[in-house]
Amino acid sequence: MSTSDRFNINSQLEHLQSKYIGTGHADTSKFEWAVNQHRDTLASHLGHAPMTTFFAVSENESIGRVKYNLMQRMYQPCGPPTQKQDDE
Repeated sequence: MSTSDRFNINSQLEHLQSKYIGTGHADTSKFEWAVNQHRDTLASHLGHAPMTTFFAVSENESIGRVKYNLMQRMYQPCGPPTQKQDDE
């Protein structure tokens, strides 16, 4: 692999990371990664009507209530943010 190929791959990766938040970057913490994964999953469930219907039937709730609950879970899917420790 030549130097120009490495530069091209790195620039493509940086472009993807700036365009899509969920791809992460070098400074992404475990917590941020987990939050992105949970929100993507919840958004996928909301976007697919048959999946939402399945949840509604299995939970014996209305489809509107299931959608509302999924939206509420997107607010803090992994709980409150963790406190960052300073190395001072």
